Amino acid sequence: MGVAQVVLTEPLFVYGPLATPMLLQTVIGDADVRPAQAPDLAITLCDEPVPVSGLSAGQGNAEGLLISGADAVARLSYLAQVLGLGPAERLVVLQDGTEREALVFPGRPGRCAWHPQEWVAKSGAILQAAAREIMTVKDRVPAADLAARLPMILSRAGGRVAARQSAPASLRSATHADQVQDMACEITHVGFFLSRAYTLRHPRFDGTMSATLGREVFVATDAALVLPYDPVRDRVLLVEQFRMGPYGRGDPHPWMLEPVAGRIDGGESPEEAARRECLEEAGLTLRHLEKISAHYCTPGYSTEFFHIFLGVCDLPDTDTGQGGLATEHEDIRTHVIDFERAMALLRTGEANNGPLILSLIWLERERARLRASP
Repeated sequence: MGVAQVVLTEPLFVYGPLATPMLLQTVIGDADVRPAQAPDLAITLCDEPVPVSGLSAGQGNAEGLLISGADAVARLSYLAQVLGLGPAERLVVLQDGTEREALVFPGRPGRCAWHPQEWVAKSGAILQAAAREIMTVKDRVPAADLAARLPMILSRAGGRVAARQSAPASLRSATHADQVQDMACEITHVGFFLSRAYTLRHPRFDGTMSATLGREVFVATDAALVLPYDPVRDRVLLVEQFRMGPYGRGDPHPWMLEPVAGRIDGGESPEEAARRECLEEAGLTLRHLEKISAHYCTPGYSTEFFHIFLGVCDLPDTDTGQGGLATEHEDIRTHVIDFERAMALLRTGEANNGPLILSLIWLERERARLRASP
């Protein structure tokens, strides 16, 4: 296929994930949609946690849909550009055996075959949630700008899908979220981060509904955090880096000691993210993970959710080192210290990071078991 960009007109040929009913309903609703085929082309998936598809030379016909209507084409084209499926090209497709010229986004071909049911089961809900966020800012943010933020969008979408598996409600109220009257929701900030303002009413414990409330929420991502521990040498690894929270609060020492931590990418499990971050930040390969907790951090105003682990590993002899990814402008120093010094950080208050405090207290409780079977 060529690479010449063309003016967006209708009809638009979509295939792969963009042709699934769940995506189409989210993006364009009930638009004019008709089956079509792209001759001598195959649909393949790129190798990504939330894979999108592309067209490449192949035998047979690539099955897809022709989308008509200027608004529907504009909305799908915006989504395609944010997902990095462009630039648009012209393509001759077959509709009911008749050749028609259509607009198409060639996508990102890969080595994986396109199996619709498998893709929907694994990635459909995440891309659908991402598409909802993308379409709410269509008229505010150029597609190219939003494309640069796609990893964060997919990560937030992954967190929203993961939230559907809620913790038990044996003591707390089991009242479902659908009992909240969501009267309005506005995106008040859209950048690398996102914030929303809600107007709502919720059930009260006395059975009545609350007054109409205005509430804002910082829409963050899920994160994986790991305290690396060597049970043979009885040592832990901490990372140190500059943090905006302490700096913005006015703390004269805004460099913070923490566990290894990082965002869970869309389509990635907490365990996969934990192992990846240990490699990126500290060059560590973990033998196994012990789950410490899964919890909201600041539920009064943020969606941020932490998955905290202890990572059993062999720690290096060096006391300090460097880590992080230059592509993400990370400046990370690592510290390998013995268990007693880690406990001293708790006593002096130098360990003033919540996940680190929780991880060290958990380690103190479980240390004998871990050292007995390293």
